Amino acid sequence: MKLLNQSLAYLSISILLIVSIWSVVFYANMLDEIYDSIDDGLANYKLLIINKAAEDSTIFSKNEFGESNYALWPIDKSEAIQVKDSYKDTLMYMLDEDDKEPVRMLTTAFEHEGQYYKLEVISSMVEEDDLIEDMFWAIFWLYLLLIISILLINNIVLKKVWRPFYDFLEQIKNFRVNKDSPLPTMKTRTKEFLELKHSCDQLINHTLDAYADQKQFTENAAHELQTPLAIIINKLELLVEKNSMENSDAEMMAELLQITSRMTQLNKSLLLLSKIENKQFFDNQAISFNELVEQTMIDFEDFASFKEVLVKMEASQEVTVTMNRMLASTLINNLIKNAIIHNQAGGEVIIQLQQGKLIIQNTANNGSLDAKRIFKRFYKNGQSQQNTGLGLSIVEAICKLYGFGVSYQYIEGKHSFCVELEV
Repeated sequence: MKLLNQSLAYLSISILLIVSIWSVVFYANMLDEIYDSIDDGLANYKLLIINKAAEDSTIFSKNEFGESNYALWPIDKSEAIQVKDSYKDTLMYMLDEDDKEPVRMLTTAFEHEGQYYKLEVISSMVEEDDLIEDMFWAIFWLYLLLIISILLINNIVLKKVWRPFYDFLEQIKNFRVNKDSPLPTMKTRTKEFLELKHSCDQLINHTLDAYADQKQFTENAAHELQTPLAIIINKLELLVEKNSMENSDAEMMAELLQITSRMTQLNKSLLLLSKIENKQFFDNQAISFNELVEQTMIDFEDFASFKEVLVKMEASQEVTVTMNRMLASTLINNLIKNAIIHNQAGGEVIIQLQQGKLIIQNTANNGSLDAKRIFKRFYKNGQSQQNTGLGLSIVEAICKLYGFGVSYQYIEGKHSFCVELEV
């Protein structure tokens, strides 16, 4: 959820709670004021009736409400003493409404010329259910108006305030450490945004320095290590080609040559893994996996024949992926080479290209592998020490770089590696 929408959601909930609480308090206070006003009117009307009774004796004949809003009748002194001024809500039939309507009634007693009278005075009042309904709709429209106002403020005022932040965020998204891109800029006078930019500038500069150091180290390692190893291999090959050594010495030289070659391959694999993890490959293009698989099968044809392994491809459709060509080739090479090496004489390798998937299965020669450790560096599962143990680690690193999924299963006596190519 966007920040502006999240702010609107929080404000809406907060305003709803505040308006609801305010409505209850306002309703209670308003009702109390209405009752106070009506009660004051009834008390005043009581005094007017009592004063009028002293001047007009016909008033004592009003023992029913009828058209007037009061009624009185004589009572005993003992009963009059017990009557206290009291206010209550009651219902009374109204001719104009043809129904019972709520009224407020004052009950009191007074004495006139030695005779005591009970007096009841009524006053019409608003119905609470109508009052609640009217207030509900008034509150509803008020709340709706507030939300619309906040929405307009969010889309006009706040969006303008946050515009420098979103522009800065977009620049950071497009920033690449491998390109000579300028630092993201932010045109604002907001203190918090300026502090954010300062912190990001420090972080980016530190990242650029670390990237430059890492890149320089990788380049130096590639040159400084590969060169001596290449010289050693050449010297050993020259010594082996000479016939002056005895058989035991020649075997030792061949063993040293084999170890040195393995060191060279290990160095290349580690350097490639380092480059992948540091995201130094950005030359992406549309790659046909069908063509790459066919070319890789041709490259490994002699090796597969030597291992007596049948390699075949099952392509249900054309699979095209946007990525670096060298990494795509490395991904397929490592998986197919791994499937041929860890196979058995008379076995097979099946390469399947499906919708967004690359599946490579091979005949197992030693049961299931450890699915939790198979992509770890230098994991060999007791196989020949001639392998570097980095092939599948490189496969996993390439998949992580492009957001692919890679998994291993043991199905019906076969190792199965599946690469989910759709991000």
